[in-house]
Amino acid sequence: MSIHSSAFFTASSAHPELWAHMPTGPFGTEHDFNTKFLQTVVHPDPGMVLFAIIDKTKPSSAADEEGALAGMMSYTNTSSVHLSTELGFIIILPQFQRTHVNSNAVGLLLQYALEPPSQGGLGLRRVQWQCSSMNAPSIRAAERMGFKKEGVLRWHRVFREGRDRGKVPNGCEFPRGGHDEEEYGRDTVTLSHCWDDWEQGGREKVQAVVDRQDVSRLPKQRCAALHLE
Repeated sequence: MSIHSSAFFTASSAHPELWAHMPTGPFGTEHDFNTKFLQTVVHPDPGMVLFAIIDKTKPSSAADEEGALAGMMSYTNTSSVHLSTELGFIIILPQFQRTHVNSNAVGLLLQYALEPPSQGGLGLRRVQWQCSSMNAPSIRAAERMGFKKEGVLRWHRVFREGRDRGKVPNGCEFPRGGHDEEEYGRDTVTLSHCWDDWEQGGREKVQAVVDRQDVSRLPKQRCAALHLE
C-alpha cells in the first residue's frame, strides 16, 4: 500500500471498526499507518505481499488511473517450502462492501495461487483463511468462495488494549488472575481452499460467484484489479 497509502488512510480513517477483528490497527494518523503497519508488519515479512484493490467499474481517480481504490488484501504466511499461503488483512472500504469487489479480488488471488505454473499460476497446494470466530461476515465470505472450515483455535490471540482499540473479544469469560481484562482474547476460525478442492469444482464455484455479481459495465472482465504494493 505504499503507493496508495495516503488515499487508503484517508478513506478508512473514519471507520476504525474495519480493524476490529485484526491483530493490529486502527491507526490514528497516516504516519502511524505507514510506520506501524507498512514498515513494521508488511515490508519486513518475506512471506507477505500486500495488494491495493481497485474497482474497475468506477471512473479513474487520483488514487489510481484504472478506477477507484476499494480496499486492500494480502498473501501472508506464504511458504515456498510447504507450497501454501493465506489471504489476510482484508479490508473492503464501506462504500464497496456487499458489491462485486471482495469476490472478484478473492477470486483473482485464489486463481493465481492455485492454478499450475503452466496456466500462469503459482501452483500452491493450500490457501488458508483465518478470522475471528465473532466475524460472521468473513466466515460467510470465505465459504461462499469455496473455503472449507477446518476448526477453531481457541484463545488464539490476545488483543492488547483491546477495549481502547475497539477490538471485538471472543465472548468467553475472561481468565481469572494475572491478566488485564482489557487484553481481549480472540478465537480464530481456520478455513482452507486446497488444490484438490480447486480442481474438483472449486474453480467453477469461484467463477460462478464472480459471474453472479453486478458487473454489467464489464460483463466479460474481472471488475477488480489487484495492484502489487
